[in-house]
Order: sequence, then C-alpha cells, then structure tokens
Amino acid sequence: MATFFIDQHGCAKNQTDGELLSSYLEKSGFKFTDDPQKADFIIINSCGFIQSAKKESIDAVYAAKKGYPNAKIILAGCLAERYANDLYESMPELDGIFGNGDLSKITEYMKKVRAASKKETRAKPAVYPQSGVCAGERTRLFGFKGSAFVKITEGCSNNCSFCAIPLIRGAVRSRTCEEIVQEIKSLVNSGIYEINLIGQDLAAFKDGKSGLAELLKKISKLKGNFIVRPLYIHPDHFNLNILEVFKADKRFVPYFDIPFQSGDDEIIHSMNRTGTARQYVELIKNIRAVLPDMALRTTFLTGFPGETDKAAQNTQAFLKKIKPMWSGCFAYSREEGTPAYSFKNRVPARTAKHRASALEEIQTEYTYKQLSKYIGTEQTILIEEIIASNDDEGLALGRAWFQAPEVDGCVVVRYDTDDKKQVAQIEPGKVVKVRVLACTGPDLDSRLV
Repeated sequence: MATFFIDQHGCAKNQTDGELLSSYLEKSGFKFTDDPQKADFIIINSCGFIQSAKKESIDAVYAAKKGYPNAKIILAGCLAERYANDLYESMPELDGIFGNGDLSKITEYMKKVRAASKKETRAKPAVYPQSGVCAGERTRLFGFKGSAFVKITEGCSNNCSFCAIPLIRGAVRSRTCEEIVQEIKSLVNSGIYEINLIGQDLAAFKDGKSGLAELLKKISKLKGNFIVRPLYIHPDHFNLNILEVFKADKRFVPYFDIPFQSGDDEIIHSMNRTGTARQYVELIKNIRAVLPDMALRTTFLTGFPGETDKAAQNTQAFLKKIKPMWSGCFAYSREEGTPAYSFKNRVPARTAKHRASALEEIQTEYTYKQLSKYIGTEQTILIEEIIASNDDEGLALGRAWFQAPEVDGCVVVRYDTDDKKQVAQIEPGKVVKVRVLACTGPDLDSRLV
C-alpha cells in the first residue's frame, strides 16, 4: 500500500484542496502519513499567488528532493496549475505536476506517476479544466481541532488588476445551498465548533436566485452549538442584507474580512475596483450601526504602480477612519499575466515596504485598543493547543470569535494543573469559558473560569 505526505502551502482555499486530495487518495487505498520519511509520495500543495509564495513552494520541492530522495515528488496546487509546462521543463526534481482543476483525478494521476517511474521517465503534467467546485466529504482536516473551512465558491470574476487568481482558478463558480448546508451539518455532527466560510469573494455566491444572505439563513436553520465566520467579502459587493442574519442568530459572529487594498480613489480605480474611499468608510459605518461590536479585518497593498506619497497618506487617513481590529499590509508583487504587470510609474520595493510598515504601526494601536475592551470580560474560547504545564499552572492557546484561524492573534489560557476539573477541560478542540486578564500586543491573556 503506497503512502503519501502532503506539504501544505498557501491560503485556506488551498488547505481545503489539500484535504480533498487526501480524502480522494485515502478512499482509493493510499495511506496518509504525517511523517515524510515514511512517504512513497510527497505532494507539495503549492501557492502561486505572489512571488514570495512561489519561491516558498519551489524551495519546498528542492528540500523534499534532498531530504527524501527515495520519495516521488509531486507538485500540486496553484503554482502547478499556473506554470505546469514551464516547471516540467525546468525542474527535473519533480516526478509529477498536478493542477487544481479536477481534484478527483489525483488517484488516477498518482498511478501514472507510479507507472512512469518504472519506465524511468516522468509523468506528464495533469492540468484539468476548471469546472464546478471540487467538494465532498473530507476524511481529514489539516487545521486545528474543532475548526473547519467550508469553501462555498471557487474562482473569481472581479478581475482586480493586480490579482492572478482568475488566471489560476478561473471565473467564479458556486456550490449549491443544499450541498453546503449538508456539509456543515456533517461537520457539526462530527464535533466541529467553528465553521469558516471561504471563497475568493463570498459576495459572489449564487445558487439560482439565492445569494449569500439566503445561504446564511439556510445554515441558520441547523441545530447545534457552533459558530459561523464569513471570510473575504469584496467591498464593492458587500450586501448589507446579510447583517439581519447576524442580528437574529448569535452563532453567526460579526467578523468581516473586507480587503480594501487602498484608501486612495485613483489607486482604487486603477486596481479595477468601482468604489471610493468615502463609500468604503460609509460601508463600515453602516455595518457598525447594525452590529456595533463587529470585528473588522482588512488588507492593504502598498507600492501599487502609480501610488504617490499623497496616495499613501490617503490610505493612512482611510485606515484611521475605519479603525479595523486587524489588518494585513503587503508590498505589491508584480505578477505576469495581470493588467497591472504592464502599468507604468512603478514604486521601488523599498518604498512599498516602508509604506506597509507605516500602516502596520498605525494598526498596532487600533488592535491594542479594541482588544483591551475585553479585559475583565468572560469569553468563549476554542482551545487549539497546550503549550506548557508545571506543578501549579498550565498554559494553552485558543481563539475567541474575533480571531480568525492563522491570521489573527490568540488567547493565552491559564489553568490550574492541580484542579482535575480544569485539566479535563483543556483539550484541543474543546470550547471553554475564560476571564480576560490583560492584552499583550496582538494577544489576550486569560484564566479559565
């Protein structure tokens, strides 16, 4: 029985793809291992979004070939999809290249790689047409216990001028409401507490006449103790009608990931977006008017072609107006095939990084202020891992509703190791109550109640 190891890279969408690849393989007789030393196949599930991510994935191939010379190395994911033929010619370290089109073909392709190895030649790249949304029952989740990502759309049709996603994953496609609700029901029944809805743009979800609000209402009809967090909604398409679902069902946590990218109108329009900074500020005001305790996450792209000092200052002013709890600031990465690749007035990388640092400095203050308001309150926490334990006190890490997996801060949970009842509560995947004691940078310090 052949064994396989998956080396995960990239975003949450890629993680769900890796989970599906694993499920397809296990159901067909392959055996999963979390030890690459024992693997017959090592699958590098790559990211191809920006230059640094590409380098990380390519370096992973070299490291796998050097560290595990007897294993067959397969590059899967976005990088494989985007550069299949080029990589086949330039990287003899690879035994196979598998895109992210029809993931159900992975078993068939692995058999080809196996057969090719017997002939002392490599398997040709497998890049299948982008059709539908690959989904199904996952036999394995790669995240922390108690949490899962549920992909509701695939691809993107927004065509932001800087973004390669449409080139890699194609135009937007949606799953059916019925299929999504059934998957969430199955996950909740299996013990999952946190459901994170993902897609390149959740606002683009469409199942017949049903949009995102209708989907959320159908999810709301499910019974059980769980929370739902939507991730990534394009600011031009954010429909305020979803807010009523959050008001009516507290299991829908008011956490919104809205990537504004810039606060300067000229840059916003150059990015092929239709809104303005003023409209975006109004959007946040409208959301807070309905859900005053909402947690806002956003991202900014600095150094976009044509971004002047004045434009950078406008983005800083915009950040100060919307006051997010969290934001990511990234220097622009020039990606071939995108419209912005040929834009003039490019900004030096050093300047872009400096502007990103300036935004991060501003954001630090807002994160601290908004987290500090929880000091003295009781919060529900999903335990992720135990990090330390001695005769008197144990330490564990977890997250509250206003902290999304991987990207935000965490909650340090202190508990008494001589209290059997407390020790029994502290287990990855369990939900506990804590009292928040202090704010330490992007994290909170707490004690088990």
